[in-house]
Amino acid sequence: MKPDKKINIKGLICPYTFVKAKLAIEDMEVGEALEILLDYEEASRSIPKSMEDHGQKVLKVEKINDTDWVLVIRKEKE
Repeated sequence: MKPDKKINIKGLICPYTFVKAKLAIEDMEVGEALEILLDYEEASRSIPKSMEDHGQKVLKVEKINDTDWVLVIRKEKE
């Protein structure tokens, strides 16, 4: 699935990582996918959990190198 929007939150730590991701997904339409590039390991676990808690669908959590992760979240509800 090709993401509809991409954000790079490398260099940020919690809670700013989730705040940026949440704001990005709020601006999207239901059914669209958000790709998130990050380098904070804790956020690679906390963002997917928080997004699911808010009713969104986690499509991908992948460590792409020694320091970075890619997450893909589909907006399921407003």
